[in-house]
Amino acid sequence: MTVRFAVVGTPEDRRVTLFRDAVVARGLAEPHVISWRDVLAGSEFGAPEGSVLRIDSPGEDARADALLRGPGDPARVGEGAAWYRAFLAGLERVSALPGVRPLGDVGEIGVMFDKRRCHAALAAAGVPVPPGFEARSYDDLREAMAARGWARVFVKPAHGSSASGVIAFQAHAGRIMAVTSATWTGGVLCNSLRIRKVTDEAEARRLVDFLAADGLHVERWFPKASAGGRTLDLRVVTVAGRPTHAVVRTSRAPMTNLHLGGARGDLDLVRGRAALWERVLEVCTRVAGCFPRSLSTGVDVMVGSDWRSVAVAEVNAFGDLLPGLHDFSGHGRDTYAEQVEAVVHDRW
Repeated sequence: MTVRFAVVGTPEDRRVTLFRDAVVARGLAEPHVISWRDVLAGSEFGAPEGSVLRIDSPGEDARADALLRGPGDPARVGEGAAWYRAFLAGLERVSALPGVRPLGDVGEIGVMFDKRRCHAALAAAGVPVPPGFEARSYDDLREAMAARGWARVFVKPAHGSSASGVIAFQAHAGRIMAVTSATWTGGVLCNSLRIRKVTDEAEARRLVDFLAADGLHVERWFPKASAGGRTLDLRVVTVAGRPTHAVVRTSRAPMTNLHLGGARGDLDLVRGRAALWERVLEVCTRVAGCFPRSLSTGVDVMVGSDWRSVAVAEVNAFGDLLPGLHDFSGHGRDTYAEQVEAVVHDRW
């Protein structure tokens, strides 16, 4: 079977390079690349007739970011609602390309990029997720927590990614603490590679109220397993409906994202517990079933402190950037090669 790939992405982005390498290594023609900048700017773009089209992340591209949410520091937090509207409009332009077969459904991508809609879809399908609610302000957050008897929550911007603007928040006995990587720089809230603790309630209120303008999804804190003094969770990649790759992420902070100081852990800690591992695989398969028209998903799975329970924290439309990680079935393929193989063998 001869396959011709095209990809929508940022040409300089590592994701595009790694996917290109996987395609070429399979003996196929180099993918045709469509720049997100052209899509978002309304420029003309196209793909060869009959192409299989991969839709990738806009990436950390300042020009694309400006087209998505307006000019400003690309590291700033906020304006997620504007970003989301522009992103959906771009997806619609991509979906209108004639004669191509997308590997990711634009409607499903839209759901994955809205934490409220994604959480609701997972819960409706019986996927274990922490209970949650929407908040419109700091006062709304505190009142909803008190009504439910929750002392600890995760506050997440509805359309954020990479822990941008996420706050691990707790309130007990008249004291509060907010843990976040967002910090004010010259009056602008920006992402930082350092996690900080906020104990001043006025500052916590300022943070939450600022982020609430674009919508907040709040989830009850899920106590996670730990090893060696570090909490852990997993990023599991599914391809063609089944889990294929997984990495353990560990951290001393509530956020385990690798760019925030998290580190890769030992997958055998989870795989060595047969019942737990089977549960992880079953849950991730069910998550993939919620997005049947998307070739791949990146599922963030939390393992409970009891080492038996699991819950899904996030589903990522572009969650396959795990360089150097091979599939756990023993084929030696990375996440991109696995997707190419699924298409070549008509499993998608």
